[in-house]
Amino acid sequence: MAISTDLSGKTAIITGSNSGIGLGIAAELARAGADIVLNSFTDRAEDHALAESLGAEYGVSARYIAADMSKAAACRDLIAQAGHCDILINNAGIQHVAPIPDFAPEKWDTIIAINMSSAFHTTAAALPLMRKAGWGRVINIASAHGLTASPFKSAYVAAKHGVVGLTKVTALETAEEPITANAICPGYVLTPLVEAQIPDQMKTHNMDRDTVVREVMLARQPSREFATVAQMGGTAVFLCSDAAAQITGTTISVDGGWTAL
Repeated sequence: MAISTDLSGKTAIITGSNSGIGLGIAAELARAGADIVLNSFTDRAEDHALAESLGAEYGVSARYIAADMSKAAACRDLIAQAGHCDILINNAGIQHVAPIPDFAPEKWDTIIAINMSSAFHTTAAALPLMRKAGWGRVINIASAHGLTASPFKSAYVAAKHGVVGLTKVTALETAEEPITANAICPGYVLTPLVEAQIPDQMKTHNMDRDTVVREVMLARQPSREFATVAQMGGTAVFLCSDAAAQITGTTISVDGGWTAL
């Protein structure tokens, strides 16, 4: 039997998806035929226009729903407002860097809420819809930092490790159903946010672009190349395909060899 990656008739909700990795995943899911729900905490005309543009480009239904992923009720309400959820991509995340003694408690709380707790709340709301539909995919965007650690990133590393654990529990609770749960663990991905950091790094280290990327920014990524948002999206599409029906409760690293070190 041919392996299908056609996601026509499926609805995918992608948190934190009006830019970067989330938007790249949304685009690849739309390319595969899925209807799309974009999300972030803002509610601007350009957010809704972005969804309309995505839908028009790929010939799918696409809309934008604003929801603050730091708030449990808003996470669950996002799923309720969408009405359908065959594919849940938990992607929303923020970062803050500081030594543990100097790490502001409110920063810790916010990072844990957005990067980890939001995935619990959306999953709790989405699983009944997947069970009703008789099919589902939960894909959590963790990180290389969900499998390893770096100094000064205590909240982020703790949250991403927690996301990996939540993924495993979700997989076990749905193991006898046509629902899977997996985590994608990116290394450095070339997003607009990362791209914007390159000029400052060039000035700080007095290096040209290629050198600062290879020797500073990608020092822990053995491939010395950024992953792309399209590659993140392609990995998500694969996990939604028939080929991945028996892949559940695991992590897929897209990190240029980072976690092989």
